[in-house]
Amino acid sequence: MTDLLDDFLIRATLAGIGVALAAAPLGCFIVWRRMAYFGDATAHAAILGVALALAFNLSIMLGTLVMALAMALAVSGLSGRGRAMDTMLGVLSHSALAAGLVAVSLLQGVRLDLSAYLFGDILAVGRSDLAVIWGGAALVIGLIWARWSALLTATLSEDLATAAGIDPRREQLILTLALAIVVAVAIKVVGVLLIAALLIIPAAAARNFARTPEAMALIAAGFGAVAALGGMAVAWNFDTPAGPSIVCVAAVIFAASTLSGLARRAS
Repeated sequence: MTDLLDDFLIRATLAGIGVALAAAPLGCFIVWRRMAYFGDATAHAAILGVALALAFNLSIMLGTLVMALAMALAVSGLSGRGRAMDTMLGVLSHSALAAGLVAVSLLQGVRLDLSAYLFGDILAVGRSDLAVIWGGAALVIGLIWARWSALLTATLSEDLATAAGIDPRREQLILTLALAIVVAVAIKVVGVLLIAALLIIPAAAARNFARTPEAMALIAAGFGAVAALGGMAVAWNFDTPAGPSIVCVAAVIFAASTLSGLARRAS
């Protein structure tokens, strides 16, 4: 196993699969709640977290986790206060990204490859990064597994959840925490601009084949893992950027899933 992990391509592939497995079930809840922009806003805040981490000499992972969590909590707190949710998320998402890019440009004496954070640098994943990614993935999967029934009920109907003794706000906070963790561990794999795609596309593709919520989460995890493997194969054979290649393979899976669904409905 040690010899295998010395191969950068093996480490990169395992990192992609780890992120995909964590993102898939969480992405299902984002799709069910119609909160695609929620993932974007949280991911874009990570760039500001990178700038703050560098400014205060902190861990990049810690900086991105704190800012992603702060943005997710801000969005959760502002939701349901009379503003159009999609408009508010769009404003917060792009404002956070712009603020992060400006903050990075103001750092003195720091040389930073922004493209690695915007689009990912999966081929540079080391053993410690791999441990953090799989540890974060295990934490997210554990959170969702433990709260699956409550999360599902709160997603279906807040009134039904309240009647069943479930606090919808608490379940929202659990999703918020899980999303922040996924953003923090995924930034090195696909970058902030593509994290939302990895959350949403496999879940959306799985919807055409699933008969139950549990099946959709499992199928989404499978599609995410296939996208990670396929994207790495494309990147290796055609010398393309690995993160965007993973998302492109996921998009192909979604297109095939959509066509298959249309064919089944037409027959």
